[in-house]
Amino acid sequence: MTAPAPDRFAAPRPMPKPGILDIHAYVGGKSRIEGVAHPVKLSSNENILGCSDAAKDAYRAAVDRLHLYPDGKANGLRAAVAQHYGLEPERLTFGDGSDEIFALLCQVYLEPGDNIVQGEHGFAAYAIGARACQGQVRMAKEPNQRIDADEVVKCIDERTRLVFIANPANPTGTWLTGDEIRALHAAIPPSVVLVLDGAYAEFATDPRFEDGLDLARAAENVIVTRTFSKIHGLGGLRVGWGYGPAGIIEPIERIRPPFNTSIPGQEAAIAALADVAFQARSVALVEQWRPFLTQQLGGLGLEVTPSAANFVLVNFPRAPGKTAPEAEAFLASRGYLVRAVGNYGLPDAIRITIGLEEHNRAVVALLAEFMGR
Repeated sequence: MTAPAPDRFAAPRPMPKPGILDIHAYVGGKSRIEGVAHPVKLSSNENILGCSDAAKDAYRAAVDRLHLYPDGKANGLRAAVAQHYGLEPERLTFGDGSDEIFALLCQVYLEPGDNIVQGEHGFAAYAIGARACQGQVRMAKEPNQRIDADEVVKCIDERTRLVFIANPANPTGTWLTGDEIRALHAAIPPSVVLVLDGAYAEFATDPRFEDGLDLARAAENVIVTRTFSKIHGLGGLRVGWGYGPAGIIEPIERIRPPFNTSIPGQEAAIAALADVAFQARSVALVEQWRPFLTQQLGGLGLEVTPSAANFVLVNFPRAPGKTAPEAEAFLASRGYLVRAVGNYGLPDAIRITIGLEEHNRAVVALLAEFMGR
């Protein structure tokens, strides 16, 4: 027999609503090592090149307007994104990173007892947003660490409201082709919103990859989200955007905080979007060193999950002395921070952001030392 819920109004102190204290707070990649002044941070998928010089100049130029509220509709940035991607500006929404858009979608669509579906290794922010709305989270199995449309559809029922798919995925780096995304969309009920998280879309250069914007233009139940944190290197400014039909965007706009992107953030994002040369350099670096890491680490006997993002997921054996936690600790002892992903259901793996040439070569050399101990 289920115990009755405690009476929150008779409690001796304010009590959060049910489920909040069951949520595990998001934990970002480590940024410090005790005793190491300047570790090499390859733990958060940040752009190792930094950001565009034009974005820095735009940020500095905004300093005299810090006493002003930002444009709540982000009209300048709205026009820039619409022009860059060929989108209708009225079908855009902007957020404090794409994370805020995920949370707003959960607020718009979830009532207590409703559910979302995501991959079993999916980004933690989806589940946090759902559980904060007293929604349930259904994890679809990911054979070979990759989203499987059939497994997603198996999890959908009459209380499903949102399906979250990161493409490419974090933390695995795996991806779905345009044909696979369209097939998944066709199998989802029209009342369910398909959320395509494209945080790493710019790094997916296979011709079979599609960013989902055309699908979102044509469908009534698809929204694509993007961020300025990865390819543009503006993670510290927290600017994200979403594109979808009016039936999804308009309710989001009704509850979106009115000044959720700052003046410096908007201005730097506009400048970053225009700096296509910096974007090309960022993609070229990843295209050069992603296969290098995959091949070299594979040569050490480690399984590297095929990635279309700016990181690789490296899978380790469970033999004592060779495990993923031990590898993470060994790299940290040498000044290199990578990401353990046990909280994503991958206790035998670490995620490594692609760095500069010297970083990538050093990681290979250090893991060769680790595996050969």
